[in-house]
Amino acid sequence: MTLVVKADGTTEEFDFTKLQRSLRRSGASEADAKEIASHVEAEIHEGIHTQEIYRHAFSFLKAREEPAVVARYSLRRALFGLGPTGFPFEDFLARLFEYEGYTAKTGMIVKGKCATHEIDVAAYKADHAFIVEAKFHARPGIKSDLQVALYSYARMLDLRDEKLCGDDVCGVKDLWIITNTKFTSAAVNYAACVGLNLLGWDYPAKNNLYDRVQASKLYPITVLQSLTDGEKAMLLSKEIIVCADIVKKPHILRHIRATERKAEAIISEARQLS
Repeated sequence: MTLVVKADGTTEEFDFTKLQRSLRRSGASEADAKEIASHVEAEIHEGIHTQEIYRHAFSFLKAREEPAVVARYSLRRALFGLGPTGFPFEDFLARLFEYEGYTAKTGMIVKGKCATHEIDVAAYKADHAFIVEAKFHARPGIKSDLQVALYSYARMLDLRDEKLCGDDVCGVKDLWIITNTKFTSAAVNYAACVGLNLLGWDYPAKNNLYDRVQASKLYPITVLQSLTDGEKAMLLSKEIIVCADIVKKPHILRHIRATERKAEAIISEARQLS
């Protein structure tokens, strides 16, 4: 049994099957997933960090699979690139809810019963309206805790039934706390008790943030291997959030002064993920 160190400092046993499954989930062939997991298993040692395991697997995957597969495998790390302010993360969440049929807005100012609130994301459609407390973290290992759940519930109480639009159906009914990482067990227990909705990278077990991105194919541009970090930041500042934006607006690449050859590579990779 080899213990590995997770991002939050806790340890767990290295799981060959879990690594192989994550590679397959990204689109790697069964043969490549098994071979890569075997290579990584041969290199691990007691106390190795999961981030180092990821880097090993990523390196092997990049040498074997097409860019779209590599991009999907890097999705969790790519979400950390929607910073440092976290506003691109809020825009990204709005896009996910728009895909699900909602009208979604970021940065709305809504007057509650006792206070005025700036809402990270507000979403509504014919039969439902809710608000989102978005908790962006720039690195793994940081969890949204009980304190976040407590003040979010207080906000929910103050804003319940307040209108997000002019129609009667737009009264706030629910609040979601959404994070790109995880929740503490205390936050999960409290949210279940008072009726808050939680959405994290792998929480709940089904229809979590990862599942919703996969279903919508709204991959953030930060997954693209053909872009530098600086180029990603420039495009995010122009509100180019997901890969489909590049496919629809290829002319936007003029802002990063991409050569024709590089622009073709970026568009090709983005198209595979759209």
